[in-house]
Amino acid sequence: MDQATREFISGKNILVTGGCGSIGGTIVRELLKLDPKVVRIFSRDEGKHFDMQQELGPSETRIRYLIGDIRDRSRLHTAMRDVDLVFHAAALKHVPLCEYNPFEAVQTNVIGTQNVIMEAAERGVKRMVAISTDKAMTPVNTMGASKLLAEKLVAAASQWNPMTRLACVRFGNVMGSRGSVVPTMIRSILDKREIFVTDPAMTRFMMTIQQAVHLTFKASAEAHGGEIFIFKMPVLKLGDLVDVIVEDTCKRADIAVSDVKRHVVGFRPGEKLHEGLFSEEETTRTEEREDMFVVHTLDEYISVNKRQGWGPVNTDLLLSDKAPLMSHDEIRQMMADAGVWEKIRI
Repeated sequence: MDQATREFISGKNILVTGGCGSIGGTIVRELLKLDPKVVRIFSRDEGKHFDMQQELGPSETRIRYLIGDIRDRSRLHTAMRDVDLVFHAAALKHVPLCEYNPFEAVQTNVIGTQNVIMEAAERGVKRMVAISTDKAMTPVNTMGASKLLAEKLVAAASQWNPMTRLACVRFGNVMGSRGSVVPTMIRSILDKREIFVTDPAMTRFMMTIQQAVHLTFKASAEAHGGEIFIFKMPVLKLGDLVDVIVEDTCKRADIAVSDVKRHVVGFRPGEKLHEGLFSEEETTRTEEREDMFVVHTLDEYISVNKRQGWGPVNTDLLLSDKAPLMSHDEIRQMMADAGVWEKIRI
């Protein structure tokens, strides 16, 4: 964590929506290392609140546990009193579930985000960072479309509410997060000696939770308003990930690799074969930095489009079927960095 980000977080009153989730919870844990004044965890899940209370313990006095739903604007109004910074991580994120429940996806991902934005303006919050997904790029599913609308709301609000600096971070798949395919596959091997694969040729951008959180913090410190911050993520092929998971799980559990049956089940509703980081239109107003891309609003691009580093970017890094693929060893290292094996007892 760079010093500028540390200084930016220090002493702040912070609200984390979805703060009991895998990403939101990691945001909370990392924030506590940066000397905030108060961190308010906003989540509708009473059980996860209890789990975090048990994990962090009674000695952590900077935490406030607020049960609430981002669909309830009046509850958000209370939660945002005297808040300096909002990390908006609450969302419905599972592609097939959103596909089968589109009304609910819109209520949470679109209307809920609008509520967070409106209350941030009402309460005079200085900055807000919303967490999005690469599935918002030319979306083909409900989850991606709802997150694209959420991004549009953030960009629009940055124009009419200059008192609050609003930005988005766009993630790929987060290894080790709740709902990640990796632990599901490992448990299937251990319990049933089989593994289910949608399509071995599928490619995905991948990052660890720690990388995702550090990008989010960096965006909160550097945002001017309306940007989308995108980490330069490596790409893996699902078939390669499956090979590593099978080999390493079998080695750790003393199972013969030949005993594990692989089933190719085809795409789930709303899934793509390949993903992209941002659209062709967005490349015209994108700034490339050492470790990330920053998609600026069109108005900002027009006003300062001669800034060095802006304009056409390396498109091989933008599409998962064009970017270089991770090797088996690189996938193993990312799994280790994500702490996958520590979370699964073998």
